[in-house]
Amino acid sequence: MRTQQALPGRAADRRRWLRPRRAAAVIGTAAVAVAAGAAFLFTGGGSDPSGPRALTSDEANRLAITRFRNYEARGRAVTITVPGTAGGLTVTGSVDYRSKLGYGVVHGTGRDTSSDGLIEWTATAVFVHPMANAPAHAPASPPRSGWYSRPLQSSGSALDTSLAIALKLGSDRPDNAELLPQNGATWWGRDQVDGHRVDVMTGPSSPGRSGTAGNVRYWIGSDGTMYRVRAGVSSEPEPVVIDFDTQKYLPVKPVPGVTPTR
Repeated sequence: MRTQQALPGRAADRRRWLRPRRAAAVIGTAAVAVAAGAAFLFTGGGSDPSGPRALTSDEANRLAITRFRNYEARGRAVTITVPGTAGGLTVTGSVDYRSKLGYGVVHGTGRDTSSDGLIEWTATAVFVHPMANAPAHAPASPPRSGWYSRPLQSSGSALDTSLAIALKLGSDRPDNAELLPQNGATWWGRDQVDGHRVDVMTGPSSPGRSGTAGNVRYWIGSDGTMYRVRAGVSSEPEPVVIDFDTQKYLPVKPVPGVTPTR
């Protein structure tokens, strides 16, 4: 990956882009990387009074293929709501699950606009294009200049944790449906997301670790399609929320210096 432009030392808004607010964040499922010591909080979910309970065979099969469904689709439109005690961030865009590449526009919520702009990310790097008046949706063709890069932080950033989770919600093969219930995956209830009837399920414990079952919840349709994911960030009172199909999916085009995974 080529080195991008250095960050101008006196631009306070761009400085915030490259040094995101710290928040110890940990995710534990078959879909995302795990680290120890996180606390998780979930709200809502439409849980049935009879939940939680063990998954049925059909539910386990749907949970097992839900990340593969995203890969089959190649990409999904997403809205990522990142929590923050001083004001959150919303990323509206698309994730290409074949290339492991995300692209969208960031807006602050309950905070100033110094973090607003375009964003593209891979599993290892974040590229930002600060904008004083960011559009509601990212342009189909990213600008060819004005981008700044930094490594994607594996911990300590609520934004980077959210971006990493979004990328890992696709897989080129189904998970093992027989192992999911054995490792703690659970059914919690039924709900509706944008008119879709869904089951709410928690992911399994992380291999080799205890106490991580239920750290991530999935809203899954009757065919295994993923419509929402919620995961906690330990230092924040609210979870990260990733909603799918919130707008039209646009193919993700790499910005200069980005090498997609093929």
